[in-house]
Amino acid sequence: MPHMQTSQRTYLPSLDDLIKKLEQYRLKNRITQQALAEKIGVSFFTVSRRLNDKTQSNKIQQYPIEKFLVRKVT
Repeated sequence: MPHMQTSQRTYLPSLDDLIKKLEQYRLKNRITQQALAEKIGVSFFTVSRRLNDKTQSNKIQQYPIEKFLVRKVT
């Protein structure tokens, strides 16, 4: 019997979901946007723009946010 591979789908949350989780984390832990930016390793402006829906993240900016959320929130 031949070996059959099963495909596994990886759930990739939407940017909106990531931003909501990030803001929930920030509010729950009562930290400023500046402190959150330092924890993630991005600039204050990156966090501020995301949370205030001023601009879209590019993949390079989105990666540290996803990595942080996987470690801290899930």
